Amino acid sequence: MPQRIAFRLYVKPEMLDEYLRRHDPVWPEMLEEIAASGRRNYSIFHVGGGELVGFYETDDDAASQAYLAQSEVAAKWEADMGRFFVAQEGRADQNAETFPEVFHLESQLAAARS
Repeated sequence: MPQRIAFRLYVKPEMLDEYLRRHDPVWPEMLEEIAASGRRNYSIFHVGGGELVGFYETDDDAASQAYLAQSEVAAKWEADMGRFFVAQEGRADQNAETFPEVFHLESQLAAARS
């Protein structure tokens, strides 16, 4: 069963425009590493004031994290992006604040229909 991961990060307001530019587009080799790590359906949303909320699905988040932790491309990307974040300890791809899922429509529909 896929894991759905939601996370939050904060970008320094004075660096938000540059952060957004860096994501349009993301380096092609970084996109490939994210996919190779097993992450899919990955989105990041700006909700205002530099607050970012992200979401992705994966079959094994621990394995995805481990893959990216060993990736030279991801290390280079995260080193370049680290300066954008407020109060971020370590790499954002490894230490973002995450949230427990409390509702998923498709899962509950499938359970109710069986």
